Amino acid sequence: MTIQALVDFTTTRFKEEAYSIYRELRREEGFHRFTTGDGANAWLVTRYNEALDVMRDKRFIKNPTVILSKEEIVQKIPIFENELITNQMVNLDPPDHTRLRHYIQKDFTPKAIEDLRGMVQEVTDELIADMKNNDEIEFITDFAFQLPIIVIGTLLGVPKEDKEQFRRWTNAILESDNSEDVAEDVGLVFTQLTDYLTELIDDKRSHPSQDLISSLIHTDSEEEPLSLKELLSMIFLLILAGHETTVNLIGNGMLALFQHPDQFEELKQTEQLLPNAIEEMLRYYSPVELTTNRFAAEDMIYKGQELSKGDLVLVSLASANRDESQFENGDQFDIKRSHNPHMAFGFGIHFCVGAPLARLEAEVAFKTLFKEFPDIQLRGAFDDLKWRPTYLMRGLEKLPVFV
Repeated sequence: MTIQALVDFTTTRFKEEAYSIYRELRREEGFHRFTTGDGANAWLVTRYNEALDVMRDKRFIKNPTVILSKEEIVQKIPIFENELITNQMVNLDPPDHTRLRHYIQKDFTPKAIEDLRGMVQEVTDELIADMKNNDEIEFITDFAFQLPIIVIGTLLGVPKEDKEQFRRWTNAILESDNSEDVAEDVGLVFTQLTDYLTELIDDKRSHPSQDLISSLIHTDSEEEPLSLKELLSMIFLLILAGHETTVNLIGNGMLALFQHPDQFEELKQTEQLLPNAIEEMLRYYSPVELTTNRFAAEDMIYKGQELSKGDLVLVSLASANRDESQFENGDQFDIKRSHNPHMAFGFGIHFCVGAPLARLEAEVAFKTLFKEFPDIQLRGAFDDLKWRPTYLMRGLEKLPVFV
C-alpha cells in the first residue's frame, strides 16, 4: 500500500493505526512523498535523524509568503488566510521569529514558571473538589481540558468576572472540528473573542498589572512595541497551541498509565518517578502528532528525493519519538526509561516556548490526582476510546473514569 493511501491525518482510522503505519514507513525510508487533499505536493518525515535534520536546515522555512503567492498559500494551507495565524511566530522565520520570541521568552523562564506553581495547584485543587461530587467523571472534559485554559486565562490577566465567558469562547474554538456546518458559528466566536481581547489589550495599555498581556504591551523603551495584530496573534498562539498540548499530555498520559497498570501502581507508590514518567508520556503518545508546516525554499535534492520550491514538509514527531534507532523498544511504555531525548516539544529555534509550563501543569495534576484519587480507573473498555480526528495534534475525544 502506498503512503498516499495510508496518510489521511484527520481520520479516526489513521489515528488508530498511525503507530503501525509509521513503523512500516520508517523501515522503507525517512522521507515520503504524498499529495494533500487540495492536490499540493507534500513530504512526510518519519525518522528521528531526518526529523532533526529538517528542523535544523534553513532551506525549510516556516513563512511561505517569501516564495509563494497568497493564492498558492491558501490552496496549500487554507487556514493561512487568517492573519491571526500567519502572524504567529510559529509560522515565521528569523529575524521576525527571533524578534517575537524575544518578547515572550522572559515570561517562560524556569524561575517565572516555578513562580506559577501555587496558582496551578490552586486551580487543580478547585477542579478536583468539583470532581469529588461525582463518582463517574469524563476526565478530558472535567479536568484535562479545564486546567490549562483556566491557567492560561489567569496568566494572561483575564478578569475573574470574565473567565467563564472566556472559557466558553476558547472551548468553542478548541473543540470545533472545522467542518462546514460549524464553521459559521466558530467564525462568530472567533470574532467575539478577538473583539474581547482587543478591548482587554486597550485596558492593559492604560492599566497595566502583573500579567502576560501587560508584559507584552509594556516593553523596554529601546524595544519596538508589538503591533495590535502581533499581540492578538501571540495571545491566540498561547491559547490554542499551548492549551491543546497540555490537554493531550495529561489525557494521553493518563491513558498510558491505565494501559500499563503495573507501572501505574509503581508510580503512585514512588513519587520520585513522576518527572521521568512525564517525559515518557510525552514520548509515547506525543501530544503534537505533526509539526506545523514547513516549505521547501528552493528546488533541491534532499535525502535522494527531488523537492520543488514551495513543497509542503511535515515532520511526524509521533513517529520520530518511536524510532527504534534512537529509542530501544520504542513502542513500549517505560516510566524508568533512562535515555529519552524525545522531541515532543519540537527542536531548534521553534522549540515550544511553553514546554516548562506544560511540564509544571502535568506534574501538579498527576501528583494531586494520585493523592486525591488513588483508585482512579478507566470506566469502560479501551476499544471504546477514540482519538480526535485533528490534523496536527493527538488527543482523546473522551476518557471516562471512576474516581
